[in-house]
Amino acid sequence: MSVLLQVDQLIVEIGAVRIVDGVSFHIAAGETYALLGESGCGKSMTALSLMRLLPDGGRIAAGSVRLDGENTLTLPESAMRRVRGGGLAMVFQEPMLALNPVIKVGEQIGEALGLHQGLRGQPMTDAARALLDAVGVPDAARRLDSYPFELSGGLRQRVMIAMALAGQPKLLIADEPTTALDVTIQAQVLDVLRHLRAERHMGMLLITHDLGVVAENADRVGVMYAGELVEEGARADFFATPQHPYSRMLFDALPRPGDGGRLTTIPGQVPRLDEVLHGCRFAPRCPFAIARCRLESPQWQAINGQRVRCHLAGSLPPRTAHAAGAQAVPAQSEQVLLQVDGLKVHFPIRRGLIQRTVGHVRAVDDVSLSIQPGRTLALVGESGCGKTTVGKALLRLIEPTAGTVALQGETLGAHNVPTLRRQMQMVFQDPFSSLNPRMRVADILLEGMDALRIGAASARRDAVVQLLQQVGLPDDAGGRYPHAFSGGQRQRIAIARALAVAPRLLICDEPTSALDVSVQAQILNLLKDLQNRLGLAYLFITHNLAVVDYLAHAMAVMYLGRIVEHGAATDVLRAPRHPYTQALVSAVPRIDAQSGQSIIRLSGDQPSPLNPPAGCHFHPRCPHASEVCRQTYPDQTDLGGGHWVRCHWVAGQV
Repeated sequence: MSVLLQVDQLIVEIGAVRIVDGVSFHIAAGETYALLGESGCGKSMTALSLMRLLPDGGRIAAGSVRLDGENTLTLPESAMRRVRGGGLAMVFQEPMLALNPVIKVGEQIGEALGLHQGLRGQPMTDAARALLDAVGVPDAARRLDSYPFELSGGLRQRVMIAMALAGQPKLLIADEPTTALDVTIQAQVLDVLRHLRAERHMGMLLITHDLGVVAENADRVGVMYAGELVEEGARADFFATPQHPYSRMLFDALPRPGDGGRLTTIPGQVPRLDEVLHGCRFAPRCPFAIARCRLESPQWQAINGQRVRCHLAGSLPPRTAHAAGAQAVPAQSEQVLLQVDGLKVHFPIRRGLIQRTVGHVRAVDDVSLSIQPGRTLALVGESGCGKTTVGKALLRLIEPTAGTVALQGETLGAHNVPTLRRQMQMVFQDPFSSLNPRMRVADILLEGMDALRIGAASARRDAVVQLLQQVGLPDDAGGRYPHAFSGGQRQRIAIARALAVAPRLLICDEPTSALDVSVQAQILNLLKDLQNRLGLAYLFITHNLAVVDYLAHAMAVMYLGRIVEHGAATDVLRAPRHPYTQALVSAVPRIDAQSGQSIIRLSGDQPSPLNPPAGCHFHPRCPHASEVCRQTYPDQTDLGGGHWVRCHWVAGQV
């Protein structure tokens, strides 16, 4: 294959800080090159450098970027506008930040078509509709007149891809294109990218920290750390024998099916960009580092067809296999800590001058579940299915429409909310948004204890130090503000705040969704340690089924406000019975390329809870739907061992 993009010794600086340091790689036409690494390693800055879209103060200090042999770094800005979109195009990580919220989708795609293909009027509209069809947007003609906020996350990402393709680029840069998407939507978006790459023979630079996505999509892999490439090789070779210690530790940090033991974590963090670095940049975190590593920067070595920058390359001990079932599952208690029966949360839709109620959004529609002390129940499903609303309704952060919530036999009501809320605390998805940026960490932890008058004032100050130790933060962390911490550390602060009032139940809402695998491993180890030490119960809301497999004892699958399958986590994940659960499990990216499991493609998007379908809510997307599915909602079918499902098709097989 001919080389499409050649990057040589690229150096990028912001002020006096070197963000990208001597990066070189190439991408051939029709090839996907994956750039892998933790947040802060310089992956996105490398991509922005290729597009010459650096932030204020940023500059390309040295190196060359050749697209089809032409050095784009020497082009004037007027010529670079032709390259952006026509030669290189980029799909950004967050489509809502990249799309204009007050301009219709059709106009935004049309702008790119007019600039790069000179189309106007009806030909431009037809071309925009064809692009939306090409990326799998249903009812493309209607979507042209939609605003970005009217689309789901998956559809917004597809619109971004359509805009990127409007200039018929030779190379597509996809920067974390699926980070915040559900597994089903992620599978659809990646399938679109693979299909378009093959159809148009484009090159692709895929930036991600998800090893499963890399395994299923990349041809070659480059591992980046602290602004440098440290390993590069073909996908099969890289996944068979990663050579750099950093690459190995990324693999070891992944939750493994059936492995309940502690996850391997990478100590410390990626070095700050303004630090003066000597020797190997990974040496301070490397368990194999020797004196030479701290003094001398390693050069590239070739080993088994791979390139690696490590003094010890080829002499590292073989990787140890993970022992499945390293930690015994605690016996299930007969006592019920949390009992939820018939929970409903319906939001009224009001219109007109006098705000008449014209309908209801049935966000949660008859949910029942129970959790025992010291156990974890995972609540999974696509975005918009009502998972987070359930968690907030349990705490009365949202007032339920109907149903009962009982904590250790006492029903939660208006008279006892303050008392029982102390027993249930929530860890939110984004710790930076949920922590007050103007309060020091010690004051954040004291706030709940002061409000509930827990112990004497002097005892509360002592409790802050114990809480910080409990979640693995230094003693001086109490005097600092949230912005002074990394993402993983902020999540630890959020967990410490929840623990400050000594709860029995933690509701964890996607606490690891935006974290690198190394930081995710630290948080999962912490949660498991706290559960074993304090006997905490968790309601763990997530769409990451690998995390569910590692942490959860039981699992409930939610679709459009209702639970459709429930059982022991191992039973549901190993032998899913509901067609929706089967699709979720099949869509999980796997690093084992020999798994051979085909992805079940779901047609369409999740219906609106404002107007759910009659009968089984899943029937418009179900490959097994029959007439009875369209008419009546299925009853609960018991499969034994606490495993049950609501599905007419499964009921007919039992």
